[in-house]
Amino acid sequence: MKIISMDVMSTGVIAYYVLIASRDGLFTPIVSNVENRAYSDPVPQAVILTAIVIGFSIQALMLVGVMKLARDNPTLESDEIEKNNTP
Repeated sequence: MKIISMDVMSTGVIAYYVLIASRDGLFTPIVSNVENRAYSDPVPQAVILTAIVIGFSIQALMLVGVMKLARDNPTLESDEIEKNNTP
């Protein structure tokens, strides 16, 4: 549940950032003959793509950690794991 909640929060932040960044314009800044168009800024788009890739890699790393915990412990309850592994 913690991994899913982290993914939901990440998706929410990315969606909010896209909403704020898309208010400036709707058109992609491509060289053309049309003047006075409201272009969208490509920098937030690049930042969002980077955030999506980083979020995916962090989620994959968390899932690998859960797989290792599941192999070493009979339960995935965090309280039980902390109690069993406390020196």
